[in-house]
Amino acid sequence: MSVRPAWEVREDGEPTSWYTVRLAFPDEAFVEVLAVVSTRSVSVEDVRARPALSLDDLTVLAEWIEEPLAEWCGSGRESPSVKGSDGSGGPAAGIASGGSGTRRARPVRPRGIEGRRLVAEEYRAAQARGADPVLAVMRTTGHSRRRSLSMIAQARDDGFLTPRHARR
Repeated sequence: MSVRPAWEVREDGEPTSWYTVRLAFPDEAFVEVLAVVSTRSVSVEDVRARPALSLDDLTVLAEWIEEPLAEWCGSGRESPSVKGSDGSGGPAAGIASGGSGTRRARPVRPRGIEGRRLVAEEYRAAQARGADPVLAVMRTTGHSRRRSLSMIAQARDDGFLTPRHARR
């Protein structure tokens, strides 16, 4: 976790500052945020992440960066949204304090033949539920549609799924 000032502008005596907040994870995933801090509000101007953030991650992004920004700006206030309802630290508290770093942008999935077998199982389970199997694979792997289709094709090639078309 790092916070760096990008620039500051004063308008009518009130400062508005831009900060670059970078969250780096052990699996080489990262999130970079350009945050704008004024006396009235804090807003996010730009977000870059590798791999892309899910919608769930985007909803908690403000919690992740709120405490480090407050510490850097020297406000010294305790952020109520960082604490959970039971008083324990939320995800931002663990990340900001250099927590365990166990959060990953994508779920941990085995690679190789075992990974393709698990993709095939998820594909077949979604078909049995009547759900879209490609979307199910996308959700479980955290990959894009294109990458998920490629993984499904690899599972077909390895014989875990039936061929798409009859061979002539």
